[in-house]
Amino acid sequence: MSAKKSRVAAIAIIATLIKRKKVRRLESAKKRKCWVKEWISKRDEKGLHQNLLKELQNGDEATYYNFFRMTVSDFNFLLEKVKIYITKQDTAMRPAIPPNERLALTLRFLATGDSYHSLMFLFRFPVSTVASIVPETCRALYKCLKREYLKVPNSTNEWLKIASDFESIWNFPHCIGALDGKHVVMKAPSNSGSTYFNYKGTHSVVLMVLADANYKIIYFDVGGKGRISDGGIFNACSLSYALQNEQLNVPEEQPLSGRDLKVPYVLVADDAFALKKYIMKPYPFRNQPAPNRVFNYRLSRARRVVENVFGIMANRFRVLRKPLELGPEKTIDVVSAICALHNWLMAKKESKQKYAPNGTFDKEVDGEVVPGTWRNDLTLEGNCIPIQRSTQNSTEAKDIREEFKNFFVSPDGEVSWQYKQI
Repeated sequence: MSAKKSRVAAIAIIATLIKRKKVRRLESAKKRKCWVKEWISKRDEKGLHQNLLKELQNGDEATYYNFFRMTVSDFNFLLEKVKIYITKQDTAMRPAIPPNERLALTLRFLATGDSYHSLMFLFRFPVSTVASIVPETCRALYKCLKREYLKVPNSTNEWLKIASDFESIWNFPHCIGALDGKHVVMKAPSNSGSTYFNYKGTHSVVLMVLADANYKIIYFDVGGKGRISDGGIFNACSLSYALQNEQLNVPEEQPLSGRDLKVPYVLVADDAFALKKYIMKPYPFRNQPAPNRVFNYRLSRARRVVENVFGIMANRFRVLRKPLELGPEKTIDVVSAICALHNWLMAKKESKQKYAPNGTFDKEVDGEVVPGTWRNDLTLEGNCIPIQRSTQNSTEAKDIREEFKNFFVSPDGEVSWQYKQI
């Protein structure tokens, strides 16, 4: 009998709790004064697209460009590309946010790095809607641009063209790309422990970029966890695997001009990377012999290309200038979209004149480096942190580096100004 009474009592308690929960829900619904705040509901009447942007589009293109980091024609081109992925259906409750406003919101976020709450007031979108639109549109941008503007070379002739540009522009033969990596700082993911905790004491994902001689991205990889060791960062990306297994149709080894020893086509990098058969890095430490300093100088000239790529991206898309208040997956979406937009803007002649006008990148005059204008306005240290120095070197790679060094101080390989630079 007591067991039966206990069951009845338990059922009664559960029924009471359910009733109380229903009452609280009803009271909460009564307290809600409106489904959407009044000032947000006036977006169609007083929103950004209906007022300010129309005025800028028709009368102040320079300010419009500053607002989005692209021209009106560029915006319209992108809209045609992505609208198939970001157009939503109207419902009985409310009309869907049109694709042009979704794209405008996302480009403004990339251009400024404004918080979602700031964008809420600017665009009259609820903050939850902003948080949904930005990563979705970033994924759409990357998806529609990557095939045409982020293609990794897959033929010998394409690699030879890149090597020819490095030799003619930067005086470094057999170079098929400048390699560098950065930690992109983000907020600490929940329950991640030390997975994304980097050597600088922040949380990050790693962005690895390979650039050609004309400041375009040949390959990028983003998403490596910040805690990965210096040697493992490059080894973990697909480019390392493809190079090791000769899957990229890189040209076969050939002697340098006037030399007999065959050397491979290589990437140039800094001390963060291990010296490998296909990666050349500087001689370490100071007080190196003059030929070694010549090699370091010549390598740094070619490697500076990728440093400028990071600089211009962070200068134009200033979301990279501050820690991203996003989790790893959404951070990857944002960075991937920026890489795609960079290559797209660099590929279009008219867009490039706006995105990277003369003087933007570092250049040399009579052997003297003239810093690009992006350096006047940006210190990358803060949100884009260099990866750690690596001390791993292979014996075969050292022999290859010696051959490049000997070539650079030979009559066939030297340049007239190199000795005054060391």
